[in-house]
Amino acid sequence: MKRHTLDKEEQETLDAFEGGELESALTPERRDQLASIARDTFKKDQRINIRLSAHDLDGLKRRALAEGIPYQTLVSSILHKYVSGSLYDVNAGK
Repeated sequence: MKRHTLDKEEQETLDAFEGGELESALTPERRDQLASIARDTFKKDQRINIRLSAHDLDGLKRRALAEGIPYQTLVSSILHKYVSGSLYDVNAGK
């Protein structure tokens, strides 16, 4: 794995962090707010039914097993990444 060489500012920041010179500006109120946003973002409050080919479902189950997660969780994660824009079809637009 290629290591990134830190510039002067990055190295100063890292040194300050490792030296215990930095303090978090995260207040308990802000932490609670962020936790609430995270809970609401990943709340699973809707159900869908979908028909898949046996081949695709078997593939999903194999991939989920390799990841160590339930296949429904994998499907939900894939869909979330797609709609949030972090997963996309590399062949789209060709």
